[in-house]
Amino acid sequence: MKAVNAPIRKKDAMALVTGKPVYTNDIAPKDCLIVKVLRSPFAHALIREIHTKSALKVPGVTCILTYKDAPNSRFTTAGQTFPEPSPYDRYILDQRVRFIGDAVAIVAGESEKAVNRALKMIKVDYQELEPVLDFRTAKDNHILVHPEEDWKALCEVGADNKRNLVSSEVDGHGDLEAAFAKCDYIVEETYHTKANQQAMMEPFSTFTYQDVYGRLNVISSTQITFHVRRILANALNIPKSKIRVIKPRIGGGFGAKQSVVSEIYPALVTMKTGKPAKIVYTREECQIAASPRHEMEIKVKVGADKNGIIKAIDMYTLSNSGAYSEHGPTTVGLSGHKSIPLYAKAEAHRFSFDVVYTNLQSAGAYRGYGATQGFFAMESAVNELAAKIGMDPTVIREINMVKEGDVMPAYYGETATSCALDRCMAKAKDMIKWNEKYPCKDMGNGKIRSVGVAMCMQGSGISVIDTGAVNVKVNDDGFYSLMIGASDMGTGCDTILAQIMADSMDCHIDNIVVYGVDTDTSPYDKGSYASSTTYITGMAVVKACERLRVKIMEEGAKALECSIDDVDFDGDKVYMIKEEKSISLKDIANNSMVGTDNTLFATASHFSPVSPPPFMVGIAEVEIDKETGFLQLIDYAAVVDCGTVINPNLARVQAEGGIVQGIGMALTEEVTYSDKGRVYENSFMQYKIPSRMDIGDIRVEFESSYEPSGPFGAKSIGEVVINTPSPAIANAIANATGVQIRELPMTAEKIFKGIHGKE
Repeated sequence: MKAVNAPIRKKDAMALVTGKPVYTNDIAPKDCLIVKVLRSPFAHALIREIHTKSALKVPGVTCILTYKDAPNSRFTTAGQTFPEPSPYDRYILDQRVRFIGDAVAIVAGESEKAVNRALKMIKVDYQELEPVLDFRTAKDNHILVHPEEDWKALCEVGADNKRNLVSSEVDGHGDLEAAFAKCDYIVEETYHTKANQQAMMEPFSTFTYQDVYGRLNVISSTQITFHVRRILANALNIPKSKIRVIKPRIGGGFGAKQSVVSEIYPALVTMKTGKPAKIVYTREECQIAASPRHEMEIKVKVGADKNGIIKAIDMYTLSNSGAYSEHGPTTVGLSGHKSIPLYAKAEAHRFSFDVVYTNLQSAGAYRGYGATQGFFAMESAVNELAAKIGMDPTVIREINMVKEGDVMPAYYGETATSCALDRCMAKAKDMIKWNEKYPCKDMGNGKIRSVGVAMCMQGSGISVIDTGAVNVKVNDDGFYSLMIGASDMGTGCDTILAQIMADSMDCHIDNIVVYGVDTDTSPYDKGSYASSTTYITGMAVVKACERLRVKIMEEGAKALECSIDDVDFDGDKVYMIKEEKSISLKDIANNSMVGTDNTLFATASHFSPVSPPPFMVGIAEVEIDKETGFLQLIDYAAVVDCGTVINPNLARVQAEGGIVQGIGMALTEEVTYSDKGRVYENSFMQYKIPSRMDIGDIRVEFESSYEPSGPFGAKSIGEVVINTPSPAIANAIANATGVQIRELPMTAEKIFKGIHGKE
């Protein structure tokens, strides 16, 4: 391998760092209509009337659209493969508003100044209704968030709008009561994680226009190009054939752009006016009307015998979907189906959940996708169990962790065909010098240093469902085109897939031109989410290249006047195995342009019946001021098993970035609401993402396994890396102070109160 496992620079690196116009807002023409949304000031209300007459007189205002002007077609904005598990519960504009920030009207005009003025002049007569703001009381509440009769669920996910239920299920394996009866030690606790914002640098941005054929063209910062086409077709009630979606460069997504957040508004404006239109969310809109991580309350009961062998696990997750169902049925599943399988040797487990509607901002996808919340609860409970037994928390994991070849009943019965989790633990302990630092060390100045540990897994795509595809072709002179449907959202998947192609075709990566996503010309790919691109679309590249090599050898054999069985291809030429005769790829390519019926083109799609998990161990070292509760993160050692590492530089950056987001979730980030349902953290002044000063040293190493079902043995890495900071830091706090914090974020105030209460 020359390209795979090499630290190759991203293909778009220079364009990005030199400020080339590559993002949606750069591409949109200067004279397109500016679109903005009037948003509800109430958490729950009916619109009696909207008065727009005065606002329409503002010079430069083109149109104002209300629920009377929008299609009455229910849809979901969740970017998932059809049929979507999320119920269809939205209109583009509705007479009922369900959270503060919900869309009331769309204003489009020739300038931002005119649109902003018109927004202030619209008068809305609301009938304010009582909201459901506490997700613990939402299920079977007399107040219904979605009382409408045309609400519908396409899949059996336990949804019932008359009970405020987005999803509900109970799943298990083995005799739980019998297994708990064998336990000498049991921990039963409740853990609470707040909503978090993805806080990507580029806000939600979309530009739309109609082409000369009357088709709606949508250029959008999205992870789900093909899903956007379907969702818009549903929302606008027009055929998919009338919509084309193009994805430019994306300035970060982290799951936020796995939902159709901004696209529907300029699309409707263009459909109504025939004019180009664009919307760029403000940071405040990204904070109050987007798709943050689901708030979850998770109850865990875990038991072990006197030797520390875990026998039984019981988990119940209550998830707050907010006003709409986006990603609610699927995120909640990961909270248990990803965390419980780490302890695959347990004799029995039960996992149950409820996802509920509330009159709060609708939740969505965020890196980790529900698993992150589950790992905070599960790994914290195991750490508490170890403390109760009097056992080193790394040792209890070494005894119980899943190993290669183990069947994982809680992970849909899959077998761990590649797993270096034990080696990850050993290396992480060595990196942090665990045996020297555990459990803590008094620094003698009112400060104490300690270490804490957690481990996790994720998945590689969604088994059976996720599909990726590529087209590959040989151009004249022998360079290649790679056409993909996956959305590079800054992670470098264009480069990763080109590396896989380079080794599959024995060529240099610079000999490959990668084309981004255009639904008119790209092969279908479900998009960039669920940690699937390298694993799923990467295998499509391998398969397409195998087919292309055969075609190249067929043409070469024809030119050499021999059988294809007599030749081979080394990337530069097709040569006869037993004779000194060959023909260059350049000549084969140029010859294929004249008088031939064999196009040097191949396409392949791929799905996987399994979703092999990547694994990770994270160990945090912290210093706590016992007088104030202030915590400083000193060091974070992480070791990841993502199979074969395709690009070490990009993998390391992925890991470091995910860990930083996990640290933010652990220590500073949260979405909270007033008693009326208004988001407090509506800017980066209030929503505190960690700075470089907050994260200490982050050190990432890899302990690779080989996944036989992945391209060159690769698995995913995108999401697994966010899951360990919260439970590892919580464990370090407990080891230093004896205070077990079970609600995120773990602020100095909570640590101080815990110490003070203990004293």
